[in-house]
Parts: sequence; structure tokens; C-alpha cells
Amino acid sequence: MSQIAASFPMGFRSGTRTAEQSGSIAVELREQRLRFMNVPRDSRPTVSSDAGTTFQQQAASDLHMHVLPTRRQAPRILVVDDHPAIAGLMAQLLVQRGYEVVTAMNAEQAEAEVRRQAPDLILSDVRMPGKSGYELCRNLKSDPATRLIPFVLITGLTDGADKLQGIEAGADDFLNKPVLAEELTARVKSLLRVKEFTDELETADSVLCTLGLIVEGRDPYTEGHCERLASHAADFGRHLGLDEDSIVALRRGGYLHDLGKIAVPDEILKKGSDLTLAEWAIMKQHPVTGENICKPLRSLRLVLPIIRHHHEHADGSGYPDGLRGSDIPLLPRILQVVDVYDALRTARPYKPARSHDEAAQMMREEARQGLWDAELVNEFFSLLVEKRGVA
Repeated sequence: MSQIAASFPMGFRSGTRTAEQSGSIAVELREQRLRFMNVPRDSRPTVSSDAGTTFQQQAASDLHMHVLPTRRQAPRILVVDDHPAIAGLMAQLLVQRGYEVVTAMNAEQAEAEVRRQAPDLILSDVRMPGKSGYELCRNLKSDPATRLIPFVLITGLTDGADKLQGIEAGADDFLNKPVLAEELTARVKSLLRVKEFTDELETADSVLCTLGLIVEGRDPYTEGHCERLASHAADFGRHLGLDEDSIVALRRGGYLHDLGKIAVPDEILKKGSDLTLAEWAIMKQHPVTGENICKPLRSLRLVLPIIRHHHEHADGSGYPDGLRGSDIPLLPRILQVVDVYDALRTARPYKPARSHDEAAQMMREEARQGLWDAELVNEFFSLLVEKRGVA
């Protein structure tokens, strides 16, 4: 074991090493500083102008160490601790295991680093000047852009209420001081494995959304429809006060709602409204096809009803299931209002683009006839009026 990994200052230990074996805390810290001076210069910390302390890995120096399996890029770990000695030693230990590490002295610096470049894992002390580790964790877990980053709280607090506070803040794991080096590396490895699986699922989502854009690209008259629908549906969801998961589902639904059209031949897809009964039967299968494509991804579970039911009508005349009224889930009803408005406002080979006022009149009339959710139609146009007022 390297000298860095073999001894730690306050709050850290490797194996069964004790404070008594190292003498007093002051002696141990002095010894540690001397050991740190012997670390190869390329492995020592460098401070960048826009971040905390970054530790760069020297590839040749760690061949004798247990390093990560070959992968495209080393996982990036953010260590947050107001004690530079502790943060530095933890960083050195992780660098020697093949990770890229950046440190921050407090929660504010950590938040700035996350905004600059999101890490794959965060290790944070609990008690720090300013915001505590609990507050940092709670803030990051409440943000959809950062809530999936694994967050580990490191604390010397042993009261059950303290751990409960960490759980409520959203912490993924805990390490108690003094921290075993072996336990630290094992927990890090485990959480990064979970993060890698999560990233793979997000990548799969992105691939499907890209596929949705490719399907859209088969018809030059619908260019930009998916992006507009995703943006406006998410805005509508916020206007209605929906939770963040539902808003994300609406955004994804904007890209994926017509994914099943990938199985519809071009001669049918581009024909417009003059379809034969046989061609119409093929077209009406695209919601089911799209649902089947996305069904294996659990991360899209809230999107599946949008894909399947965005062509249902309140009076039961829609497809594929002929659902009526409130039997149609809320999210597809929201998306179809935005979808219809965008379709009316866009020129197609078989129809001209309608003005805003014309679209509003047509949609309100169709809602009275039983095609759309009348309450949602009224709310949508209230949102557009608000946006115009802001503009």
C-alpha cells in the first residue's frame, strides 16, 4: 500500500491503524505533510482559476495499484471538505485508484464546480462553514439536472436523527468518521457502477429521442415540430403546476409521441389526409408501435401513456383504444392540446397555416364537440395570453 493510502489525518484511517500508532494528531499531520511532499509532482494538486483543486492522474506511476477497468473516460469525483489536508488525502487515494478528482472547500464552491462540469459522484463533509452538507445535498437533489448524481455524506455524527436528516436531504450513502480507506473505495466503486447504469439508460433515452427527430425528418413539412411540442408541452405542464417528473415526461413525449411512424411507409406518411381504409388502418397502429419500442425502458414509464393515447378523443372516437373523457390519462390530454395547436399553425401540403385566432376558435369549437379536453384548451390559451403579455 502507498504511503498516501497508508495513513490519514483526523477522521481517516486505513485498515486497523489508530491514532496511538501515529502518535499525537499534530505529529501525524506533520508526517502526512512530509509524505505528501514525496508524491510525484505530476500527481500533486493544481489549482485552476474557475474551480477547486484538481488532481491529475500520472498514468505510469500507478501500474502497481488496483486501477479501474478500461473505459472511455475516468469517472470524475467531487470531494467537498473545509479541511484541505483531509480533502487532499482523500483525493490522492482516489486518484491512485484511477479516478479524476476535484476538491471544493465549501458548498458554494462545490455548486460552482457542479455547474462548470457535473461530476459522477460527490463526497461531502456534513459540517462546513456556510451551507452544510445536508443543504448542499438537498439543493442538488431538488434539481432535475443534478439529482441523479450519487451523493455521499461523510460525518462524525452518530445520532440517528442526523442520519435521518441526511436521508431526507436525499443522500445516497453515508460514511462515518474515521473512514476506512477500503470502505471508501468500495462505496465509491459501487455507486459509480450504479451511475454508469443510469447514464446508459439516459443514453438510450437520447437515442430514442434522436430517432423521433429522424422520423420527423421524413416529412419536410413537420420540421421543428418535435422540438416545439417538447418545449411548449413542458411549459404547459409548469403552468398547470405539475410535478417535475411529469414535466420531464411531457418534454420527452414531445420527441417520442410519433416514434411509431418509423414503421409507416413513406407513401402513406407523406400522403396527407386522403388515405384509403387500408392505409388508415396502418397509420392508426403507430401509437402502439411507438409504445412497444419504448416499453423496455423503465425510465420512460410516464411517457408510455403519452405515446399510446395522444390520438384519443374525449368523445371516444379516437384511437387506438377508443378511450373517453377522464379515462384518457392527463399527460396525453395535455400533449394533444399542444400538438393540435402546432399542427393548425403549420402549413401542410393539404392545408394552409392558420392564424392564432383561427386556431383558438377551431380548437374551442372542437372541444365543445367532444374532441379535446375543454378545460385544458382554455388553460392553454390562457398560458399563451400570459406569454404574450410578458413578451
